[in-house]
Order: sequence, then structure tokens, then C-alpha cells
Amino acid sequence: MLDVGPASLAARVLVAFGEALDRGDVAAASAMFVQDCYWRDLVTFTWNLFTCEGRGQVEAMLNSQLGQAAPSGWHLAEGETVSEDGGITTAWIGFETATGRGYGLMRLRDDKIWTLLTSMVELKGHEESKGIARPMGAKHGAGKSRTTWMEEREAEARAAEARDKALLEQLAAKPAAKAP
Repeated sequence: MLDVGPASLAARVLVAFGEALDRGDVAAASAMFVQDCYWRDLVTFTWNLFTCEGRGQVEAMLNSQLGQAAPSGWHLAEGETVSEDGGITTAWIGFETATGRGYGLMRLRDDKIWTLLTSMVELKGHEESKGIARPMGAKHGAGKSRTTWMEEREAEARAAEARDKALLEQLAAKPAAKAP
């Protein structure tokens, strides 16, 4: 039997939205929103905190930012449940852009996007240290050439400063994003 539940609807809309963005078809992507829609972008498309109100502003923002953002990989977020209440379908989503990975919330009304939240969660090349890449905690015992806590802290500060400088140089090399 054909699955017409909220998860199926959200996945179908998200795939179609992603395909329109992949093609660079701003008109088709904008048409997937209801007229009185809202899109709150937190750094992913506009490199700013920006809210589009209405389909016209969504289209203007996409015309301005789509080429630079290059979003892809739109998918329903793992471990999250798509819900439906009062005709509104709510789904947590994930995606990538040219420079980072994002997470967001999509709410559908009448099978179209009513509200969309997109937020940057990490920059590519500057991922959070997790698992075995995570720094170890306390070091117990004594060693002849062991560094002191202060020496380790100073070395960490120098490394962080070098990373920050490299990141700022990367960002400065990118053209400034124009707000629509």
C-alpha cells in the first residue's frame, strides 16, 4: 500500500526541494512554499541571521545566495520522528552547504513548506573533535619529560590562535554575501 503518512510526505517534499535547489531552479524551489511562509536562516545561506517573510523574499534570498551556498544532501534527520498535528507536518532535517553542515526544522501546511529553519552546526574542515580525536582528560603519573599543565595550556592557546587566524583568512577570501 502507498505510504501517505507524515514521514513520507516530509521526505517527498524535502527531496523535491533539494532537487530544485540542485538544478538551480529558484522558481521551482520558491513555489514549494505557501504564500505566507517564513524561512529563518542562521548562518547557512546568508552568513547572517536572516528571516524571509513570504514567497517573494524566499525567492530573492535564493537568487542572491544559492550559488554561493550550494546546498545538497537534504534528508530527514536521523533519530527524529516526523509528526503531524492539526494539518501541520513537522520534520527535523539535515543538509550540507559548500562550507558546512546544517540542521533545521521544516513545517508543512497543505503539502507545502510553511516554515523552514536552517542553521549551521559545523564548518567543513573545522569539525568538533569526537571519539578518538577528542583530547584526553587528566594524565596521571609522573614522567621525566612531561609538560606541565601551564605549558600544555599555552601550547593549546597557540594552536587555537593559529586555527582562528587560518579560519579568518579563509572567510576573508570569500566574497561578502549580500542580503536580499
